Amino acid sequence: MSDIPLEHVHREPDSDTGNAVFVLHGRGADEQDLLPVADRLPGDRHIVSFRAPDRLRGGYTWYDLDLSGGGLESSQPDPDGFRRSLDMVAESIDAAVDAYDLDSDSLGLLGFSQGAITSLSLVLERPDTFAWVAAHHGYLAESHADRSPDGIEGKPVFVAAGAADQIIPASRSEAAAEGMREAGADVTFGTFEGGHGIGPDELEAVQAFVEEHD
Repeated sequence: MSDIPLEHVHREPDSDTGNAVFVLHGRGADEQDLLPVADRLPGDRHIVSFRAPDRLRGGYTWYDLDLSGGGLESSQPDPDGFRRSLDMVAESIDAAVDAYDLDSDSLGLLGFSQGAITSLSLVLERPDTFAWVAAHHGYLAESHADRSPDGIEGKPVFVAAGAADQIIPASRSEAAAEGMREAGADVTFGTFEGGHGIGPDELEAVQAFVEEHD
């Protein structure tokens, strides 16, 4: 829809519900990439999967990388692009709530890699917007690492890492989980076999998380 800033896929539920999950893909992917994960979440809900604003190879990216800290494994979001994407996602979520008549008290947020980094920052900026957040293979951006806003206390947050992830090491995701816990969130953390992707055990874990907190 033209009044929603970001291109997206919207899948309607079978039942008359306003529950929804917003989905943010990883670097170089697109809005189709995480639909198989979102489709497997328990419960009936709208799925709104956003496309990042900038082209990258055959897909899209939310922001450029700042590699000045020593390489990919210690990268941070480029501040200007990160800020723009955070604002665009927030505006798109607000517009989608109105456009699709969503229940503003029952909104989940699921992201992978860059989408997970964006998701963790969004819940720290707007904790009252989301009922729960699932962040797969991401880290807590330095720009948001010291935030502990009102409304984050007890917020259900799922953080997943890959034991063999060479793009975002498990230690960074674990540190993100600890940072969110220190901010006051109710964090569920798990490290799973495999690299930079969501495998069967990780999918089963996020399904259980959503079933518990949805």
